[in-house]
Amino acid sequence: MKVYQASLHGVLLIEPKAFEDERGFFLESYNERAMADIGIQHPFVQDSHAFAARDVLQGLHYQVQRPQGKLIRVVVGEILYVSVDLRKSSPTSGRWFGTVLSGINKRMLWIPPGFAHGFVVLSDGAHVLTKATEFDRPELERTVAWNDPHLDIEWALKGHPIVSNKEKRGVPLRQAEMFD
Repeated sequence: MKVYQASLHGVLLIEPKAFEDERGFFLESYNERAMADIGIQHPFVQDSHAFAARDVLQGLHYQVQRPQGKLIRVVVGEILYVSVDLRKSSPTSGRWFGTVLSGINKRMLWIPPGFAHGFVVLSDGAHVLTKATEFDRPELERTVAWNDPHLDIEWALKGHPIVSNKEKRGVPLRQAEMFD
C-alpha cells in the first residue's frame, strides 16, 4: 500500500494495493499489522455503512470527551471528504483538508481523534464505510458549521447542498469545543 501524509498533521491518505484482472479486483480494506506499520494503532470498536444521494452534505461532526479516530472508504460512488483539525496544540489547528474518495480510486482516509469531519456526495449516490475508534455517543456529538466563512472550505458544490437540521445548527469554528 502507498501512504501519503495529508496537509493536516496525523491525517493519512492510504492507497491499498488492489489485485485486478478481467474478473474484478481484491484488496485488503483493513489489516491490523499493516495499519500498525504506518502508525495506526488504535483499536476499532464500530463499523458503519452510510448511503447518501448526490449533493447530500454531512458534517462537520465530532465528539467531545470521547473523540473518534476514523478510517473512511467509499465502495460505490464518489465523495469529497473533509476534516478540520480541532487540536489546540497541533501545528495545523483550525485548518481543513479535503480529498476525493471513490469506489474507483479505492483510497482510504485515516483521521485521528481530535478532528471534525464530513463529506458531500459528488456522484448520484455513495456508499461510505467507516471504522471508528470510539462508539457513537449522540450526547457528545457537536457540529462545526460546514459553511463557516473562516474555514472557507471548497466543497465542490454545483448548487445548494442537502443538509439536515443538525448541519443547520452547526457553530462557527471559533465557537467549537477544541481538544487539548
